[in-house]
Amino acid sequence: MAVGIFDSGLGGLTVLDAVQKRLPDVPFVYYGDNAHAPYGVRDADDVYDLTTKAVERLWDAGCDLVILACNTASAAALRRMQESWVPRDKRVLGVFVPLIEALTERQWGDNSPPREVAVKHVALFATPATVSSRAFQRELAFRAIGVDVEAQACGGVVDAIEEGDMILAEALVRSHVDALRRKMPKPEAAILGCTHYPLMQDVFQDALGEDVQVYSQANLVAESLADYLTRHPNMIGDGTGPGFLTTGDPKRVSSRATQFLRREISFTAA
Repeated sequence: MAVGIFDSGLGGLTVLDAVQKRLPDVPFVYYGDNAHAPYGVRDADDVYDLTTKAVERLWDAGCDLVILACNTASAAALRRMQESWVPRDKRVLGVFVPLIEALTERQWGDNSPPREVAVKHVALFATPATVSSRAFQRELAFRAIGVDVEAQACGGVVDAIEEGDMILAEALVRSHVDALRRKMPKPEAAILGCTHYPLMQDVFQDALGEDVQVYSQANLVAESLADYLTRHPNMIGDGTGPGFLTTGDPKRVSSRATQFLRREISFTAA
């Protein structure tokens, strides 16, 4: 039995780590499309094609349920996939909704009309593709009214993290926060809309100030997945996991992943 976790690169390992801690008895298969990372600078059709190929590979590995632990894929491809591509016996879920539910303090499956919420000014930090999709704003509008969202495209951050250049990543984060503050001087909350960004959460928090609540996705997705599998235990596929697949160089990706998670990770070719 296994659940698939997909990301364009290594950022989804932050989600994998959280769900493994929350669901230690559920095996997972992780797929990193490192050969084509980052997705954040690609157009929607390209992201869709790459994402569907990756999801099919995870289905082949026995994962009937796949989590898109990639905000760009969730923003640019998920709705299209769910509407016209995913077969009835499979499920593909994204990472936006658990975060928005936490922000708006709504329970999973609460389909009541959108209402006013406590937070009025929200900063969204995400990849250029996620920002241009406006998927976050669309999902938020289903649940809340009167929320001002200012989005900041954080070019270069994912590349720096993937290359292990954390000094450059920190400099870029601080520059992007400064740019956001010029547009929204006093955000009340900040959304880290990329699964790479939790690796820089302390830098985001320091740059934004302690009065800004920073929402990161990994633990929220883990809780949402645990709830989903309690209600749909049949969606744990027949894969044997755990496993790590990559379209990149397995040796190089394994080394970088081991640094990220601080435990031995061994990828094989997808």
